[in-house]
Amino acid sequence: MHRIDDTLTQVQQRIHAAAMKAGRNADDITLLGVSKKQSVEKIAAVAALGLKHIGENYLQEALDKQAQLTEQALTWHFIGPVQSNKTRAIATHFDWVHSVDRLKIAERLANARADHDRPLNVCLQVNIDDEDSKSGCAPEEALSLAKALSQFDSLRLRGLMIIPKAQETLEQQRPAFAAARALRDDIASATGHPLDTLSMGMSADLEAAVAEGATIVRIGTALFGSRH
Repeated sequence: MHRIDDTLTQVQQRIHAAAMKAGRNADDITLLGVSKKQSVEKIAAVAALGLKHIGENYLQEALDKQAQLTEQALTWHFIGPVQSNKTRAIATHFDWVHSVDRLKIAERLANARADHDRPLNVCLQVNIDDEDSKSGCAPEEALSLAKALSQFDSLRLRGLMIIPKAQETLEQQRPAFAAARALRDDIASATGHPLDTLSMGMSADLEAAVAEGATIVRIGTALFGSRH
């Protein structure tokens, strides 16, 4: 039987062990619970255990869950592809958007967030392995997009998000994460804006991501179990 307290502990232990091995402080790494197709009851259970960062891929599913979890004081992250006609609702109901990959989307999010009391935290999604099946801007486009985002007072660019090609071993997984870290550092240097976030690493590759500097790991199956 799936026990959410056990799986949360196991994931936290994996993050701690990976951080220790990399000479990092595990407290600098945020565990983001990816709850698409998971029940409200499971989200409430991990929230009661102290996990407050929740990521969702689908807008309507997320809004339904948010309406049922208003007492939990959760930080909501939108991590799926952003459609133009959904930018207003995303900008209004989320604290973070990890999947900004073009200027049009950034403009629409900024305009929708303009009346909010806090800027919207955003990450640029970069298609680090140039896969046709993945969203994200090309690595060579990321700097110009980052510069364009700096004009929007209602957005706060925090860093990059990647979903690399699946690889079997830690040694095979690390290069894509290392490339994302180097790209983030190059953009920060070129723009003069401190970028503190690398959203990378999931259930199968979090150790490699942590080794290469991940600050947010997005964990679904290892935490919540199989999706319904």
